[in-house]
Amino acid sequence: MSFITFKDIQAILNLLPHRYPFLLVDRILAFEPDVSITGLKNVTFNEPFFQGHFPQQPIMPGVLILEAMAQVGILFAKLTDEGLKDRLMVFAGMDEVRFRRPVVPGDQLLMELTLIKRKSTLWKMAAKATVDEQLAAEAVLMAGIK
Repeated sequence: MSFITFKDIQAILNLLPHRYPFLLVDRILAFEPDVSITGLKNVTFNEPFFQGHFPQQPIMPGVLILEAMAQVGILFAKLTDEGLKDRLMVFAGMDEVRFRRPVVPGDQLLMELTLIKRKSTLWKMAAKATVDEQLAAEAVLMAGIK
């Protein structure tokens, strides 16, 4: 298994405990075990957070961009190590967080994560989110088993 994609949302739901309105990954476009993963979030105007952030000029909250990248990272860990399939993984930390451009309704948020290091139950990944090939956010994310 060198390269896998998941266009079926059911495959994502089988691995993530998140559900509406907090499931922030629509597809996995590319996956290479122990190397990287690419996920996609279609940002639509009917997202519940746009009602208050901000009604006259809707912008996806930065913390939710980070959460979306973290969910893709958890999928990466669970697809790489099948022993984690039924384990709860959570955010363990984030460093070097930067937001570069707003994410608005109609955007497709492309999230690319690359493994930096795996130590026992802690996963450290370099994450970047782009829209139309423009960098929207970047961070170093850590996830661990609860």
